[in-house]
Amino acid sequence: MTRTISGRVAELGYALEAAAAPAANYVPYVLEGNLLTISGQISRQGGKPRYLGQLGNQVSDADGVEAAKLSGLGILAQIAAATGDRLDRVARVVRLGVFVASTPDFNRQSAIANGASDLMVDVFGDAGRHARSAVGVASLPQGVSVEIEAVIALTPA
Repeated sequence: MTRTISGRVAELGYALEAAAAPAANYVPYVLEGNLLTISGQISRQGGKPRYLGQLGNQVSDADGVEAAKLSGLGILAQIAAATGDRLDRVARVVRLGVFVASTPDFNRQSAIANGASDLMVDVFGDAGRHARSAVGVASLPQGVSVEIEAVIALTPA
């Protein structure tokens, strides 16, 4: 079994991009003790926003799940940046907050959020099981359909 987050992600057939820099006056993550709080990560691929629009309008449910997966990969890239890419530093994915740009009548935010939730369990096993909120919003930064924030418990360095 691999010992790095990027290695585990590669075993699953994905690739981690470089951790995204903040887009405004905030930091990408804060490490306080053994608690890592990660700022919202949008769905991006090749460094560019991906899956633009709202669920229930321009974006299909299948594409929404992929957008959540891409946002989840952004979370993983930030964890890797904060831990030196060490898989063994992650004690638990504590919480994901998932924001889904959607029309007022769209009500499948939880199904969309599973794209990221399933990824966390695939990467970290039982330590990837987490509490979660999945909420619909009118719009998100750069027009993307999904943004995710996270709280991660780390083992002592």
